[in-house]
Amino acid sequence: MHLQLVPWLAAATLCATLCSSSTLGTTSEADKIASLPGQPKVSFGQYAGYVTVDEKQQRALFYYFAEAEADPASKPLVLWLNGGPGCSSIGAGAFCEHGPFKPSGDVLLKNDYSWNKEANMLYLESPAGVGFSYSVNTSYYSSVDDKMTARDNLAFLRNWFEKFPEYKERDLFITGESYAGHYVPQLALLIVQSKLFNLKGIAIGNPLLEFNTDFNSRAEFFWSHGLISDATYESFNTMCNYSQIRRQAQSGTLTPVCSRVNSEANRQISKFIDTYDVTLDVCLSTVSSQSAVLNKLQQTEKIDVCVEDKTLKYLNRKEVQEALHARLVGISSWTVCSYVLKYEYQNLEIPTISILGELVKSGIQVLVYSGDQDSAIPLLGTRTLVNNLAKQLGLNTTVPYRVWFEESQVAGWTQVYGDKLSYATIRGASHEAPFSQPERSLVLFSSFLGGRPLPEGLMSESAVETNKIIGDQS
Repeated sequence: MHLQLVPWLAAATLCATLCSSSTLGTTSEADKIASLPGQPKVSFGQYAGYVTVDEKQQRALFYYFAEAEADPASKPLVLWLNGGPGCSSIGAGAFCEHGPFKPSGDVLLKNDYSWNKEANMLYLESPAGVGFSYSVNTSYYSSVDDKMTARDNLAFLRNWFEKFPEYKERDLFITGESYAGHYVPQLALLIVQSKLFNLKGIAIGNPLLEFNTDFNSRAEFFWSHGLISDATYESFNTMCNYSQIRRQAQSGTLTPVCSRVNSEANRQISKFIDTYDVTLDVCLSTVSSQSAVLNKLQQTEKIDVCVEDKTLKYLNRKEVQEALHARLVGISSWTVCSYVLKYEYQNLEIPTISILGELVKSGIQVLVYSGDQDSAIPLLGTRTLVNNLAKQLGLNTTVPYRVWFEESQVAGWTQVYGDKLSYATIRGASHEAPFSQPERSLVLFSSFLGGRPLPEGLMSESAVETNKIIGDQS
């Protein structure tokens, strides 16, 4: 899966069309989904449609909302944001990761580890220009930045609550991954400052928090996982590091030295490795009717590595778009990551780790987690940033670094600082952790919402002894 931190094609010429007045309606009933094509029968409510965030510019954001499977009135509201910047929370989060369904051919399969088992899940395509979201004034697309995105996301929530007033006083959590390491904290801070809504916490996975630390941890990750040689690792440390390469590539000023280091690393890693999960098979999309399936990390779990391709086909079906109350405004097809949006890439270098500190001080729960097989935003940098933040805030470690369990297996490691800040890894997980480790991710999500420590789940004494004996035979 290649959903985050990827550059896209140059903006196409748009032919904007006006949205009908029904699309801009203010009642939730107009957005209710009778049934999605090919979906199994379910008892929970689904809604999708548009929320206008700027009447003058005719800018509207598209959402998909899946109420909790059981007793939605007692469950919190969770907003999910994917990153990019410029990638779809519906195409990635909802249909590839933790939504109620996943496409398979012409039908939707029930996701046994959907996050709407624990919460009312709201997926937002943001900013305008992403997915089905649009701006009739297409000049908006030419230079979008973090501040604009945060303001529109706040306007979306204010107006969405007008459609769904029954959720206005509900506990609110904001979650996301990758470049949502910018989106989520910035939106949360606006909410705290404006004293709007009942924000309880945020959770961000493999997030971009600080440009140099996050990108420079890649070389050590590649080297420690055997993907690059000792000599190439030394080149990253002495000649040109990954933050320099990324910065130069974005500005079109890649130096010969950095180009050589990058090329040699790419040769050694090879094009057959998914850098968002270095253990994951890649989708053989060029081979007709074949799907590479991962069945290595869990004996009981099969991961469809071609689900993004299937989502792309599903969301471009006319009857699917009609069921979702979606339309293509100024674009010819729905895409996972936008080809019309020109995001201000300089914003990648704005650190957001300090915003997490502001949120912790304001009493907001903050969980940062890492899929530990991701080399795009590796756990090495993220863990260092959270540790340093805790020291800056003067927070004592309340839960020392330890394993946590999903049933009888180690699901990752965790550490808690004070009573508001926590860090966790998800063992065997990718950049999009719920995609490759859905069951473990659901346990993490459930514990976070419930304010519970991650399960300690110790093995039996006999299992421990057996494990020691096996380990001693090396």
